[in-house]
Amino acid sequence: MAIARRDIVLGALMSPALLPARTSAQTRRVIRAVPIGDLRILDPIWTTAYITRNHGYLVWDTLFGLDEQGVPRPQMVDSYDASPDGLTWNFTLRSGMLWHDGGPVRAADCVASIRRWGARDGMGQALMSVTTSLEAVNALSFRLVLSRPVAFVLEALGKIDSNVPFMMPERLAQTSPNTQIREMIGSGPFRFVAGEWVPGAKIVYERFDRYLPRSEPASRAAGGKVVKVDRVEMVYTPDPATAASGLTTGEFDVLESPAPDLLGMLRRARGVKIAANDPLGYGLFAVLNHLHPPFDKVEARRALLMAIRQSDFMQATVGDESPWRECAAVFGCTPEEDARRAELGWPAYDPDAARALFAGSGYDGRPVLLMDPADNATLHPSALLLAEALRQDRRERQFAGDGLERPSSRGVPRARPSRRAGGTSMPPTPP
Repeated sequence: MAIARRDIVLGALMSPALLPARTSAQTRRVIRAVPIGDLRILDPIWTTAYITRNHGYLVWDTLFGLDEQGVPRPQMVDSYDASPDGLTWNFTLRSGMLWHDGGPVRAADCVASIRRWGARDGMGQALMSVTTSLEAVNALSFRLVLSRPVAFVLEALGKIDSNVPFMMPERLAQTSPNTQIREMIGSGPFRFVAGEWVPGAKIVYERFDRYLPRSEPASRAAGGKVVKVDRVEMVYTPDPATAASGLTTGEFDVLESPAPDLLGMLRRARGVKIAANDPLGYGLFAVLNHLHPPFDKVEARRALLMAIRQSDFMQATVGDESPWRECAAVFGCTPEEDARRAELGWPAYDPDAARALFAGSGYDGRPVLLMDPADNATLHPSALLLAEALRQDRRERQFAGDGLERPSSRGVPRARPSRRAGGTSMPPTPP
């Protein structure tokens, strides 16, 4: 895993979401932003795509939210308690919360939402596996009873990584987790404007005037979500240069995922501010299909790790415009782990040894399909670099068979390297 700081670019002269806003009847505050990708799936429980998760945070709300220290704080929940043995958890919702259709938020809605999320999400499945009962006690209270105590109840209900346990009306939450919901009714700070959604072009949200923010200061996903704009327009702009130009001319206010090679120009642009999305950085990685050949064999996975270098990927993905460093850890990077690369089992870059190891894995020469999000300026370079490494190893070292499948008519292997915590596809972690 490698670590990079992801940047967000703001048009400082046109960013009412970041400045104190005073809205009059004659003036509407509108944010026009370029998102990380094209929103095509609207159900944040059905998919783990981060563009859909971000959409979810505008429309829905959560029972708990993680603050800047990673501590779960009540969000929709007003109060909660746990029995001394850790088996019984009681939750009471804040009163006065409404769905976008005007209906009251009820405990039964949350019970159904937790069950649907728990059938789909990994952390939710872990929680549901030790759940004896989950039921509404009255209109605003529900109870969770466990078969054994676990230490992650609040962390699960407040997780910010996909899938996020967003609360939905019971009638929507009763939809099978394997079927997408079609109606976007939440209790979050914005309403989704379905009539103005144009896939591949624009997503529109309007402020929900009856949203009740918490009184605490905002802290990451916790605290009061005070809405200071009337409308948010997400304009899908896949060409990085067009997006950057639109930011400098005032057409856009926010560029969420700028192309690294354009950051220098944007830093020099008047009225533009570059800020880190997360000061802790992001872990960047690639995911191998370990269920099917050739990477079902541990030898093949380790061979690929030995045939590529993190530094090459980081240079292609981030370049010199943002800080980054290599990392020998899987779940987090510390200087101590970096100094123990060999002890931790991280193979050194060795193409010849990789060729021998891969040959011994029994690879039969079948094509390898690499998924590449060509419209994402951050993810796309990594996919191209990995594809070229595989092709070169085939040509020079008989490493990856007879090339890659190319489902794209442009000859670029279509890819969608995995993305978590805003990260991008990078060299795989040791098996």
